[in-house]
Amino acid sequence: MPPTRYRCNACGNLTRFDVTTDRRTRAFHHYSVGGALSVENEVVLREDVIEVSCRWCGHGRAVEAIEPGAAEAGGAGQAGAVGVPAAQANPGPGTPGTPGTSGASGPGTPG
Repeated sequence: MPPTRYRCNACGNLTRFDVTTDRRTRAFHHYSVGGALSVENEVVLREDVIEVSCRWCGHGRAVEAIEPGAAEAGGAGQAGAVGVPAAQANPGPGTPGTPGTSGASGPGTPG
């Protein structure tokens, strides 16, 4: 299964996110005679995404998971907000930094 891609609807970011996960793993711990630990053969048994926030604008409520290929095609695909009720998932019109609003500026935009 490919890794989950995210999009921030507040600023348009597709590449930088802070992702908090809860992960349960099984691994072989190999200690040297000197006590140095080497972790080998780590297998992820379960992984739950707790929170995703945009690294550019700090917005967490506007981040959504997108289908593989949707970012490259420029389409929204099947998207859903990460860990946020649907009523809070999308910022209202005129939100500062929202693409398409006048005077919006953000990372990568001149000005």
